[in-house]
Amino acid sequence: MDTSSITSPSSFASSPSPLPIEPTRDQARSAVAAGSGGHGGPGGRGGNPGGVAANAATPRNASASDWIAVAAGALGALLATLDISITNSALPQIQGQIGASGTEGTWISTGYLMSEIVMIPLAAWLTRVLGLRRFLMLNAVFFTLFSMMCGASSSLAEMIVGRIGQGFAGGAMIPTAQMIIRTRLPRHQMPVGMAMFGLIVLLGPLLGPVVGGWLTENANWRWCFFLNLPISATIVTLLMLGLKREPTHLQAFFKADWLGIVGLTIGLSTLTVVLEEGQRERWFDSPLIVWLSIVSAIGIAMMLVAQFTAEKPIVKLSLLGNRNYASVIYIVFTVGAGLYGVSYLLPQFLATIAGYNAQQSGNIMLLSGLPAFLMMPFLPRLISRVDIRLLVILGLLCFFASCMLDIDLTAQSVGHDFTMSQLLRGVGQMLAMMPLNQASMAAVEAQDAGDAAGLYNMARNLGGSVGLALLGTLIDRRTAYHDAMLRETITANSSLGQAHLAANAASFFAQTGDSVHAQLQATAQLAAEIAQQASVMTFSETFYALGIALLLCVPLALLLKQPTGFSSGGH
Repeated sequence: MDTSSITSPSSFASSPSPLPIEPTRDQARSAVAAGSGGHGGPGGRGGNPGGVAANAATPRNASASDWIAVAAGALGALLATLDISITNSALPQIQGQIGASGTEGTWISTGYLMSEIVMIPLAAWLTRVLGLRRFLMLNAVFFTLFSMMCGASSSLAEMIVGRIGQGFAGGAMIPTAQMIIRTRLPRHQMPVGMAMFGLIVLLGPLLGPVVGGWLTENANWRWCFFLNLPISATIVTLLMLGLKREPTHLQAFFKADWLGIVGLTIGLSTLTVVLEEGQRERWFDSPLIVWLSIVSAIGIAMMLVAQFTAEKPIVKLSLLGNRNYASVIYIVFTVGAGLYGVSYLLPQFLATIAGYNAQQSGNIMLLSGLPAFLMMPFLPRLISRVDIRLLVILGLLCFFASCMLDIDLTAQSVGHDFTMSQLLRGVGQMLAMMPLNQASMAAVEAQDAGDAAGLYNMARNLGGSVGLALLGTLIDRRTAYHDAMLRETITANSSLGQAHLAANAASFFAQTGDSVHAQLQATAQLAAEIAQQASVMTFSETFYALGIALLLCVPLALLLKQPTGFSSGGH
């Protein structure tokens, strides 16, 4: 099974994860530690006790420059998430023009994902070193340059190098965008910024297949990359207007946890390759997968050693000792697998069974974005007034129900049969992911918010990669099982098999007048129908497995900690 066409975990990293904690990852804390933004706290910009008291009575509202900065960050996150899914939709055409086989072409997606997941935990540290404004502007510029390289590529090597560069630049855009919300918006307006961010980021993976399919069909696949130029120019302009220039902090570069950084880079990048390419390489039957797994284990071991030797580890794994926070991470990991799993399964079903192209499949995927538009006006107030445990449980149940609606698929199922499940899935995503982000922030102390956000982002992306790897194995094995069982049941000697062969042979004979050829065609068609039915049964089982995994997260939602300090009065 080829998982290259999925919406990358990164892309859904974008999915409703609009909360402050995500951005903060190491960044929220990092920006504050570096003095960026100059905010005295969520409620005001100064450290004056009298000012704090005044702000308590009359909360400060965000300025125009604050909202411009939020818009710049959100647009950057949209750019990063859009570029993953838009490229996947054009992958067949890209492979054809650069002379890459189907297996080689998967590295176009894998190259992006492996560099993106490395940058996610490094973004906070680099923000401390360079300053938020400078770091984001550099990312926008480099993202554009590597996009131009991809668009002008004439070989697989050029394309992979460009995609790796895109991944490094794009991997920083989502967490830094979330950090802008964390540091620039007063606490009572954060839910509004989070909802806006969640909506924009959710659109990336949904719009990608539609835009990519349209550009591929009506223009050229190269425009999937050239499209980034005007968007990046807009981001740079907004950053210049919304963020102030900050000094560099080179001491943060030299005092970094280099053992952890090297281990993280080696461990996560090779682990991503193992998860993305393992199924195609037949897992540990491949020497490449074996060696990459060993290298990944060494890198992860270096990260673990750094937990005890570094003054400030690049990834603070000790936070997982917090029961409330560990519950958030487990749920996010599983929901990440569900989000990315569905974003792969549904287009695959529509393409292989219903015969849809990328643009048609993208239109069906867009249905899950409709609830986000409808919920955005009141979702911030809902998060402020309703226990987040209730919202998360309701979201998980909606997501579970959407999967259960898709377990009775047939070979005649088409796009409109997924309308209700897609709408319900969209509701579940918004209700679960946004409060989960709040819960992750509430579960830890303020000084650990940045580290908590980093782990949150990593968990979601790794959940997507692990989930897709497991789904790939499940689909291959269950399809082979169902195919074998159907072939045992429907043989040329069985009454059912004979009836099918006779009907098909008569139809082909009427067209050709050649009985031998008609019999061969009838046999081939029966084999194709058996293979199709085996695939349909497997898709149904896979949706069922995803639903059960999400349902098992419901008890953990009861352990979540309710955030405090989010008043609805400012909405």
